[in-house]
Amino acid sequence: MGSIYKQLLLQSKIKPSIMNILVLGSGGREHAFAYKIVESSRCEKLFVAPGNAGTNAIAHNVAISVNDFPAIKDFVLENEVEMVVVGPEDPLVRGIYDYFKHDDALRNIMVIGPSEQGARLEGSKERAKEFMSTYAIPTAAYQSFTAQTLEEGKAFLETLKPPYVLKADGLAAGKGVLILKDLDEAKAELENMLAHSKFGSASEKVVIEEFLDGIELSVFVLTDGSNYKILPTAKDYKRIGEGDTGLNTGGMGAISPVPFADEAFTQKIEERIVKPTVQGLEKENIEYKGFIFIGLIKVNDDPFVIEYNVRMGDPETEVVLPRLKTDVIDLLEATAKGNLDGITMEIDERAATTVMAVSGGYPEAYEKGKEISGIERIGDSIVFHAGTAMKDGSVVTNGGRVLAVTSLDVDFRQALKKSYENLEEISFDKMYYRKDIGFDL
Repeated sequence: MGSIYKQLLLQSKIKPSIMNILVLGSGGREHAFAYKIVESSRCEKLFVAPGNAGTNAIAHNVAISVNDFPAIKDFVLENEVEMVVVGPEDPLVRGIYDYFKHDDALRNIMVIGPSEQGARLEGSKERAKEFMSTYAIPTAAYQSFTAQTLEEGKAFLETLKPPYVLKADGLAAGKGVLILKDLDEAKAELENMLAHSKFGSASEKVVIEEFLDGIELSVFVLTDGSNYKILPTAKDYKRIGEGDTGLNTGGMGAISPVPFADEAFTQKIEERIVKPTVQGLEKENIEYKGFIFIGLIKVNDDPFVIEYNVRMGDPETEVVLPRLKTDVIDLLEATAKGNLDGITMEIDERAATTVMAVSGGYPEAYEKGKEISGIERIGDSIVFHAGTAMKDGSVVTNGGRVLAVTSLDVDFRQALKKSYENLEEISFDKMYYRKDIGFDL
């Protein structure tokens, strides 16, 4: 009896703890996190607030807004939640990390995401550019302007070559960046942003920067504020139309890894961008336990930073996380506890692609509530729900970007073939998707 007891005691010491986890958000990114978390034997219960029809199938959806901090507090305490994974940027910029850390009842709950100070890297374009300048991180030359300096802004535009890049300083739901070829149009839009609040309070200040000509990619870094892990590279496609034409969207598809990001180029990214970014955060004593999404552009053979985001991207998460072979809870716990250097990260060598099916009319006016059929027929791809809901027992559309179909295969072309074949099985009224993801590679 004694030996059996000792054996059980030994096993209990070795076995990592299981926990209840809350994911905040309702898009494809959050469904991808939920998908990886429920794979882990360390997940006891998974809650998603507010979630979608996809998360509802694998977790417990909770009708709480991502910005309702008091309601989130009550829920995590009542349900013994030990980790909160913050998907979107808004609650991070509003300070959810600090809300937890400054509350005696919440401070021991792990929050995956930066402090409010860290989140300013996304919350303010000007702050991000100043940070890059301070730590000699390569980026486009820039100046920032307010309504009071509107005429100076117009004069600055005259010193630049077209196209002209105007960025609303604050959060504008991914719509606050304009790239314009005509000088007069650029001046008019600058006035619209500063004097007529085109993007509301987000454009009370506007950053104007030189245009960098090259090919874009994204790099995702997981950091505990001192140590870091670089996740697989990805490239997304923002324009609604094929050949990268038409209006910007939240993303029409993505591939990972990026074929042109070879070992020499990724070494440049790490040395010139990732290391000084993490060292800069540490030097400024900024609490940062989460993801840094670095939007990059390859100009000739050098990487430049376009922007920082303080969370994972969407739809890039849908191609990056499926390639992660390491237990995601182990990674996130090590991030929260500051010992990320003790974890070995293993990545699936296969390529991953995702193609987004969107509502007709998106990114402009579109209808919701269209019944979706065919999801149950998908077997060799993963369907991540982005804008869906349950209605009378059926899955219906509930957003502009509706579903992301992710596939893995030996290379991105084979993976894309699989995603497109499976998309043909899915249908809803006025469904649209781009048929040329990866066309420029």
